[in-house]
Amino acid sequence: MALTNLDVVSVPVSDQDRAKRFYVDVLGFAELMDNRFGEGMRWVMLRPPGSSTKVTLVTWFPTMPAGSLKGSVLTCDDLEKTLQVLEARGVSFHEKEIQQAPWGRWKTFDDPDGNGWVVQQNS
Repeated sequence: MALTNLDVVSVPVSDQDRAKRFYVDVLGFAELMDNRFGEGMRWVMLRPPGSSTKVTLVTWFPTMPAGSLKGSVLTCDDLEKTLQVLEARGVSFHEKEIQQAPWGRWKTFDDPDGNGWVVQQNS
């Protein structure tokens, strides 16, 4: 047995339309799928540019309330440029200054539901 990849991450949201607009229009994720399934359920799958990992915007897990995902990391090649673009699109970062550690530099932000994300450039 060999686990080879993190394929899909479920992001708990309260409003899939609002979340989809944020992830696509603000963060630049690609829409891969938006289909209904089951009774009152909808599968919204997105992918960050250049990534093989996908996210689904979920509303149906009672143990995952909207905003409960924290610490997921999005990487980039040019942190300053990426932060500038995201700030111009309305992303508000928690830190005023870029944070630094041996593994990289980063800033954090929340999506409209309060899910916590890290934008990081690795060392």
